[in-house]
Amino acid sequence: MTDRQADALVVFGITGDLARKMTFRSLYRLEQRGLLGVPVIGVAVDEISEDQLRDRARESIAQAGETIDDQLFDRFADRLSYVGGDFGEDQTYANLAHALEDRRNPVFYLEIPPSLFATVVAGLATADLLSSRQRVVVEKPFGHDLDSARELAAQLHRYLDESQLYRIDHFLGKMGLEEILYLRFANTMLEPVWNRNYLACVQISMAENFGVEDRGHFYDPVGALRDVVVNHLLQLLATAAMEPPSGGDPDTLKDAKRAVFRAMPDADPSHYVRGQYDGYRDTPGVAPDSNTETYAALRLEIDTWRWAGVPFFVRTGKHLAVRQTELRVLFKHPPRLHFLPHEHRRPSPNQIVFKIDPSTGIRLILDAQRADKPGANEIELDMEFAQEGGEGATPYEVLLHAALCGDATYFTRQDNVEESWRIVQPLLDAPPPIHPYAQDSWGPEAAHELVAGFGGWHGPWVPT
Repeated sequence: MTDRQADALVVFGITGDLARKMTFRSLYRLEQRGLLGVPVIGVAVDEISEDQLRDRARESIAQAGETIDDQLFDRFADRLSYVGGDFGEDQTYANLAHALEDRRNPVFYLEIPPSLFATVVAGLATADLLSSRQRVVVEKPFGHDLDSARELAAQLHRYLDESQLYRIDHFLGKMGLEEILYLRFANTMLEPVWNRNYLACVQISMAENFGVEDRGHFYDPVGALRDVVVNHLLQLLATAAMEPPSGGDPDTLKDAKRAVFRAMPDADPSHYVRGQYDGYRDTPGVAPDSNTETYAALRLEIDTWRWAGVPFFVRTGKHLAVRQTELRVLFKHPPRLHFLPHEHRRPSPNQIVFKIDPSTGIRLILDAQRADKPGANEIELDMEFAQEGGEGATPYEVLLHAALCGDATYFTRQDNVEESWRIVQPLLDAPPPIHPYAQDSWGPEAAHELVAGFGGWHGPWVPT
């Protein structure tokens, strides 16, 4: 075992909703792949036995769609133990220290509300469970605006160096982001045209065909901009726009993203459209007069030699027509082709589409004239990763394994958190009015006007 490899995983909040939906399943899959290898100690306020925790784990794994192998689950269950107690009481951490025995390099995973982060970290420090070796993994949100993000970081930095903080954005664990970066810079036919001389715009869509459902209490104070734009979608934007990193270490990669964010002017509220799907205010936990957006569309700019004048359009929404997350690069129109008849339609702009979720793939859209069809038409060259060897690990598998190994590549650094909040802060300070939109539509009409000069929103690519 290297000095970076953890010898235990401590999960605060192991009886919560995230553990039920994601954590147990991801740990079980790591066990299946032979990558877990450490005891898992759950900490929560619930008064349950270790047998009850194991029963919860089995039920959660099954509900997540995994086929349970009894022998594999027994091996995984043997790793599970439990410490119950209030996060604000010293005795809880004394009991945790006893459960850890002589293990000196645990990873602490805080899947709890951010309001409890400082309490738990202070409790760990008081119980002498933190040193310069330990890593603390925290879940988003990392604040609700720029000031609160800085305040939260200051609280944690009282006990932890920035290098010890692993901020989870599960989007960074998705298969597809690394493929975008590799495709850009590993292919000499693409990199020279990946700039303002050839590209008209970039469109990023995160469409969901479901609503807030039982998350009204959480979602209503947050909204689409805070929930996914300031983190997930800005990370995707940075991956598409960054310069080639000069090294493969985590900090160099994060520096390349920071350079993108630093070159982005503050977002303009006049280029921001907010929407709310019909029936949202009837959701349990949502205020009857809620002004929270369930749809957000905005235009962003990057003021660099590569990107000046190329708008980046970002949209996300709930209860849209399909579920799909993609990055779409639109090239400029070619000039008129004088060898064609005057009535011939103008060639359509080329496009490259990266499909991120729920499945992954790459599509190239070209304009072509075919012998079997009159005139010219767009043709689509598709590659689905699932058909070329299958999908990779789930995001939380990637992230939890990286945390156990001490690989910070997939986690967000505080300076990038602050730059992201700085970019969207004007939209929080002066939000435009809410536009209602029908469920299963593509959002409010005003969002289509935002991209009218570029042929509207294109896509998304949904396999038939």
